Amino acid sequence: MSKQDIGMIGLAVMGKNLALNIESRGYSVSVYNRSREKTDEMVAEAAGKKIFGTYSLEEFVNSLEKPRKMIIMVKAGKPVDDMIEQLKKYASKGDIIIDAGNSFYEDTIRRSKQLETEGYRFIGTGVSGGEEGALLGPAIMPGGEKDVYEMVEPILTAISAKVGGEPCCTYIGRDGAGHYVKMVHNGIEYGDMQLICEAYSLLKNVLGMTAAQLHEVFAQWNKGELDSYLIEITADILAKVDPETGSPMVDVILDKAGQKGTGKWTSKSALDLGVATPVITEAVFARCLSAIKDERVDASKVLRGPADVSFDGDREEFIESVRRALYASKICSYAQGFALMKAAAEEFGWDLDYGRIAMIFRGGCIIRAQFLHKIKEAYDRDSQLPNLLLDPYFKDIIDKYQKDWRRAVSAAVTLGIPVQAISAALAYFDSYRSENLPANLLQAQRDYFGAHMYERTDRPRGEYFHTNWTERGGTTASSAYTV
Repeated sequence: MSKQDIGMIGLAVMGKNLALNIESRGYSVSVYNRSREKTDEMVAEAAGKKIFGTYSLEEFVNSLEKPRKMIIMVKAGKPVDDMIEQLKKYASKGDIIIDAGNSFYEDTIRRSKQLETEGYRFIGTGVSGGEEGALLGPAIMPGGEKDVYEMVEPILTAISAKVGGEPCCTYIGRDGAGHYVKMVHNGIEYGDMQLICEAYSLLKNVLGMTAAQLHEVFAQWNKGELDSYLIEITADILAKVDPETGSPMVDVILDKAGQKGTGKWTSKSALDLGVATPVITEAVFARCLSAIKDERVDASKVLRGPADVSFDGDREEFIESVRRALYASKICSYAQGFALMKAAAEEFGWDLDYGRIAMIFRGGCIIRAQFLHKIKEAYDRDSQLPNLLLDPYFKDIIDKYQKDWRRAVSAAVTLGIPVQAISAALAYFDSYRSENLPANLLQAQRDYFGAHMYERTDRPRGEYFHTNWTERGGTTASSAYTV
């Protein structure tokens, strides 16, 4: 019996669609699922295609050409570890295991080290684009040893999305780099979605715009510098009518957002690395607040907002102010995400190509946007750019748009409309551009109660001092501060 080119474990919608995608590029695929029914369904659906069902892991492994290439597409966490352990019973040294699920990057680093010592090859790859992307072409972010990636590169680039003929797949870096970049992609996605929702809320609540009117605005925005998948689908959503009530579909959907945790992962990593990502983190918190719907309903009955205030400005000018606020905030959100990747690269020893990463985000994934070309151009100008805000293009946009940005935030504050992410983006910009912040007082407070010490403005950096603030003598030792 002939051997197949590659195998797929896990036939839920993502695994199934990836297998169909791979087969459509001319490769033969063995598939396996722990439930026989899923395998039977897959084989029936793929009748006439080079997709072959297997019904045990031993049969699956033995059906593959050596060195075997085995993709795991199962739930992140322990199920991945369990599947790897089972595969090792039948796999040979040198076989390649590819975790294409939504794994946490620290798990990928651990698995990479363990499997390498045992003689197996491992790739941890982020895959973005959802069900449609998996079938037609996702953005793919592979991490692992470069020589191992090169063994699977032809398949991964073949199945990835293409923009201008270029594959939205590139080698990211060692061990967990691919899954880390995918995690940050998801964090940026959280920020993008929240920023769009706040722009929608401002136009709806300040100007009283209907869903149909909002559809026209977002459709128009998608023809300019905000051109992106998320703006496009927002326009589509706002045009949809509920067949049961005849009302706009968006108006009958409960304002309670779910989340799978990848935004939280991004925020936690940012905290661990000491990188400010307030737009992403506020987007996570916004979902948390939305989730307590019943509590918010009760609070709305007792907590009053601004009274006797209304908007009396020019309607079209305000729409443009919100558009500019959205774009400026988006720049800050991406600046934070790329700053986080830069810090992670330094921490974990990854050599990340930020311009190339921006380019693979252009197709197949949720945050795909024309805007990403500008990020690529920024890193082409300066590959060591500390922050996107310092690039001439982004600096000029912020200079041009910040008056409208502040106008939109001011209107929201005056009228009591929550814009957590947009206002966090503005505060980030104002903090980043400030030569002096009130952290001098904060460090004095820390030294007062905990002898945490401080640096002086009139002494060389790296010298630390402690003041006896009470003049009563004595010092307090702190185990929480390391000089």
